[in-house]
Amino acid sequence: MIVGMNRALLVIDVQESFRARRSWELINRPGIAERCNRLVTAARAAGDLVVWVLHTEPGSGGVFDPDAGLVRLLDPLRPADGEPVITKTSHNAFTTTNLQQLLTAAGVGEVVVSGIRTEQCCETTARLASDLGYRVTFVADATATQPLAAPGLSLDRDFDRVVGDPRTLPAEAVVERTVYALAGRFATVLTVDEFVAQAGSRPSQAARSASSSDTAADSSASNGSSAWISSTRSTPTS
Repeated sequence: MIVGMNRALLVIDVQESFRARRSWELINRPGIAERCNRLVTAARAAGDLVVWVLHTEPGSGGVFDPDAGLVRLLDPLRPADGEPVITKTSHNAFTTTNLQQLLTAAGVGEVVVSGIRTEQCCETTARLASDLGYRVTFVADATATQPLAAPGLSLDRDFDRVVGDPRTLPAEAVVERTVYALAGRFATVLTVDEFVAQAGSRPSQAARSASSSDTAADSSASNGSSAWISSTRSTPTS
């Protein structure tokens, strides 16, 4: 388990690239940007780090190619001064970025996951964060996804076939399966309302830092006392 008093909100792939695809019309939460914005507001008020993650596929010629001009956040999302914006080429937000270094430098021990898509980049990031030792909160209704095609089909390539295929998993079924897979094993699953309420009662970063310093001082004093007791017990008596 990574020891860190601070928390980071990860806003993953909430970008124009997805809205440029026909499959966007089937997104289960078209207001995903507004939902994530509620998390951002609450996280900032609590003194949490906000990290913005964007997916790129350089040279692909598609909607995730930076040259297409679509690798940018959906409105009304806007990074504040000093908030890191990182780009990835992998599904998870760690493997092809410096995310872990950023979190370590900020003393982060807990990550909060939100964004697009629920079962892909969001779930993969949550699982890897857990394996790396972070405490993970997955805000399920601040993630968005689309119906999941049967093996061998693609919603973007085979749109009409997928929509009419009885094997296609509805978006809400995808979310439900993701929550079942993560909850209690890789993450604590919350709703937006639950996260906002908890963030409002969370001690400020300054208070957390002071508490951490006090704990370290107490531990040092305790260790010194234990060493003194040990040395007096081991001193031969005449």
